[in-house]
Amino acid sequence: MQNPYLESDSLSVPKLREVIRGEVIAPDDPMYDEARAVYYGIDRRPAVIIRPTDADEVAYVVAVARDTGVELAVRSGGHSLSGHGVSDGGIVLDLSRMKGLHIDATQRTVWAQSGLTAGELTKAVGEHGLAVGFGDAETVGIGGITLGGGVGFLVRKLGLTIDSLLAAEVVTADGRLIDVDAENHPDLFWAVRGGGGNFGVVTRFKFRLAEVGEVFGGMLMLPATPEVIKSFVDLAEAAPEELSGIANVMLAPPMPFLPEEQHGKPVLFGIMVYAGDPAKGEEVLAPFRTLATPFMDMLQPMRYPEIYELLEEGGGPTPTGFVVRTMFLDSFDQDAAAAIVDRLNASTANMAVAQLRVLGGAMARIPDDATAFAHRGRKMMANVAAMYEDSSQAAVHEAWVDELAGLIERGDGGAYVNFLGDEGADRVREAYPGPTWDRLQAIKRRYDPTNLFRLNQNIPPAG
Repeated sequence: MQNPYLESDSLSVPKLREVIRGEVIAPDDPMYDEARAVYYGIDRRPAVIIRPTDADEVAYVVAVARDTGVELAVRSGGHSLSGHGVSDGGIVLDLSRMKGLHIDATQRTVWAQSGLTAGELTKAVGEHGLAVGFGDAETVGIGGITLGGGVGFLVRKLGLTIDSLLAAEVVTADGRLIDVDAENHPDLFWAVRGGGGNFGVVTRFKFRLAEVGEVFGGMLMLPATPEVIKSFVDLAEAAPEELSGIANVMLAPPMPFLPEEQHGKPVLFGIMVYAGDPAKGEEVLAPFRTLATPFMDMLQPMRYPEIYELLEEGGGPTPTGFVVRTMFLDSFDQDAAAAIVDRLNASTANMAVAQLRVLGGAMARIPDDATAFAHRGRKMMANVAAMYEDSSQAAVHEAWVDELAGLIERGDGGAYVNFLGDEGADRVREAYPGPTWDRLQAIKRRYDPTNLFRLNQNIPPAG
């Protein structure tokens, strides 16, 4: 029977508009440029952008991509560093209209459609004094961050985002809509917890909610010397697991509260959350405040969702070029701290940063083979990034990032898939070490043998 989405075996926008109740946006539509925009300045022109309203329409779009052979990009929030949420000449399956939410505060669970952002879901469940641990940006879609693992402000207290995942609703490459959990399709449930978008389109997630009401946290900015950076990391490692945070070491922008002589000099911009009794949190964070005289101290009691409000991203997709290297570390010494300060001063990027995240706690208590995220025992995650305006200087900034990453890394290996850019197949393999890769390839072959879902940090099917 003729596929209703095709016209002479090619993509037919009019036919799609007959079937899809949501939006079908073509290149001649006024909203096309806005609809195709993603973060990090990636400029691609898809043949069509489809915003479905439910899982059945998602399955229809998957069928179109499968039967036409047109490249399929799946977008939850559009934060992929490689721009995997948009395709040149292909179909963009944009889930942003799918924001259904069902909170069971008594059972402490939530079913959430994958068009929601981390901030939207955090605010909604926060009204009940509950939380899921997502990342550190409220505009990130819950789809991408969950499928890649999810490292954020509750990682030491609650583990990764996937450690709160109880079930998912998945559209597979053959067009089926299936429920996956520990009992149903357990192999697929294992794979989507860290394996990225390789195995299907997740249309809904079921999360376990934790009681997280008032916390103590916020932002702290200190002058960045090798001694301060190393001491900050040491304090974070020694702290109770209720404390999770990020140390961003960068050159100070011209902010009004900073002395003019500090502009352009290294600062440590710490963002921290103590997910426990706020009085205890203030006590735990007190030593951080004494490492040096702070330029800014916004550590305070707050409701957990307020941390996102403090860090709210403005201005929409950034127009700048962006390069990043991610790694896991098993040690961090003063030589690495000194290298950060030295190389920051040598960067010509609009913004250059070395980001340090101490791990451990609840994340580390789950075995490496329990999910597709296989870096449970790593002590830290580090990211080196540069943002720039002049594309002709891309190679200069890439060389700077690679150099500093090499000075920090101690041969530990590994990569966090959600922070990978367009870095090649070997780097994807680093995200899935040892037998994890072979197991993922076998599951990929079972559920997506033709690699329909390939616009991602790709895991090709076995064989």
